[in-house]
Amino acid sequence: MSEWQAIAGLKIAIDGPSGSGKGTVAKLLAQEIGLTVLDTGLLYRLTAAVALDQGLDLKDELAVAAMVNDMLANLTWSSAGIRYQDEEWADRLRTEAVGAAASTVAAMPKVREGLLSLQQQLACAGCIMDGRDIGTVVLADAPAKFFLTASIRERARRRWTQLKGLGHADDLDAVLLDLKKRDQRDRERQHAPLVQAVDAIAIDSTTLRVDEVVDRMLGILARRELIKAVL
Repeated sequence: MSEWQAIAGLKIAIDGPSGSGKGTVAKLLAQEIGLTVLDTGLLYRLTAAVALDQGLDLKDELAVAAMVNDMLANLTWSSAGIRYQDEEWADRLRTEAVGAAASTVAAMPKVREGLLSLQQQLACAGCIMDGRDIGTVVLADAPAKFFLTASIRERARRRWTQLKGLGHADDLDAVLLDLKKRDQRDRERQHAPLVQAVDAIAIDSTTLRVDEVVDRMLGILARRELIKAVL
């Protein structure tokens, strides 16, 4: 049983670059305070995977945006994962190819607009949401915002370890180069770039264990009276 309980309808935004540990931290924090967690990265990865599956030109924003409208009618997105056309797609979304393509489609304003309403609708009941523009765009009104980061080499090492666990044989240097390119795309895109919200609390996780990051967040939430101890 959790020692903490979130206030009703609490929205928590966790932003940060790829490999910073957002997803892992969000899941553990959610377990601690009894909230669901929604990984927005899965939406963009699914968009990219479906676009690749359909052979779309990833430079054709109108074509990808039109595909998104059809995709939304056939997907189920929750804390348990994401399903499309009644099939589980989670395992197909973790490859480097899909990750790179997701970074490309995520830079398209029309694609982001198409996915925005779904994200905001599901967040109304309260949740922890992680991504690139949660605190600045998707949940701009969230009372708790965190910006999680880590050194580029540490993020590359984490990503490389994750890929090895999934059976992929990517070279560490290749993963590092891909992260650098992805960071550049995410930060330089014109629409909803990766940037720390002015009211977000930055946490550098380079030398911190996951539980230490979660404990730091719990302390902040408790001091703000956004969570309370369960008696």
